Amino acid sequence: MTKIIAVSSKKELGLFIDFPHELYKNDPYYVPELFIAQRDILTTHPFHKHSSLQCFLAYDDNKIVGRICAIYNTNHNKFNNVNDGFFGFFDCIDNQEVADILFETATKWVKEKGATKLVGPVNPSTNETCGLLVKGFDSSPMVMMPYNRPYYIDLLEKAGLHKQVDLLAWHWDDKSYNDKSLQMLDKLQERLKRNSNITIRKINLKEFKKEADALRDVYNHAWDKNMGFFPMTNEEFDYTAKDLKLILDPDFALVAEQEGKIVGFGVAVPDVNQILKTIKKGRLLPTGIFKLLLNKKKIQGIRIMLLGVIEGYRKLGIEACLYGSIIKEYRRKGLKYAEASWTLEHNDMVNRAIEAIGGDQYKTYRIYEKEI
Repeated sequence: MTKIIAVSSKKELGLFIDFPHELYKNDPYYVPELFIAQRDILTTHPFHKHSSLQCFLAYDDNKIVGRICAIYNTNHNKFNNVNDGFFGFFDCIDNQEVADILFETATKWVKEKGATKLVGPVNPSTNETCGLLVKGFDSSPMVMMPYNRPYYIDLLEKAGLHKQVDLLAWHWDDKSYNDKSLQMLDKLQERLKRNSNITIRKINLKEFKKEADALRDVYNHAWDKNMGFFPMTNEEFDYTAKDLKLILDPDFALVAEQEGKIVGFGVAVPDVNQILKTIKKGRLLPTGIFKLLLNKKKIQGIRIMLLGVIEGYRKLGIEACLYGSIIKEYRRKGLKYAEASWTLEHNDMVNRAIEAIGGDQYKTYRIYEKEI
């Protein structure tokens, strides 16, 4: 008999966060999330100032067999003029009955908030990790990307959820460059400078607060037409920027600028998942912090996680320049692999720019939905 409990205590929250470690303990591709980061996003993240969520655990006798988080994102609904409910942080044993009860519980919670649709997985929004892995199960996820086993697809679809949109991840290894495209990069940047007075430069970490303020405006305008997007509040963006600064390499943080105005930017971060795989249960103490600090320079890959250009400056080649400049730097540093993720499946302009410099579309993540 499956029993559902609503997480309401510090102990229960710890059990909720730790459940995937037991579920995936023999999976070679699983990467534990940092406990402190998961705890904060579920309790103290600025998201909670405008929206709400409730975590649930599924038990079979005294054993945890699943988890889910029901989410009501007020800012998303206002911005997109919809009334969606969301689910996230979904993990479950390979048992349809348990999955059905978890989805029924999340559906009931969001319906009580007035939602007419269930969408996910988002953890807890598209500004954080999101999507169910549906293609590319033969490698570990990159930093700040989700992972799940193939049977999750059946669990969701048999529970009545269907595809809303696919999110694409692109891969390069140390041999998969398109040299011709990279060689054209300098000419493209010269043309941007000559025709539009647009230059590509590195983010100035010494002026990080000032840069971050400008980047927030670009972020909230560059992605405003993307499905599922909603603008970050100032606090949310500052929270994310502060975290990224801890691992940021300025060689992989670029802006496109026209006469002092930032019109686009691209950011890649080191794939710290290489190290997190070795940190038991995502605990930084007592030894995890030392693994993270001592092995940071040994990381062999990057993830291009943010890249956008504001309306009015698209189709000029800025996207190609940003992607190309990052890949060119990645090659110069002798790194072994890179990922660009995620892009919307129907964002042809960006996807073509990635393909032009040798990107291989190797993983697909899916957002599901269900009328309720």
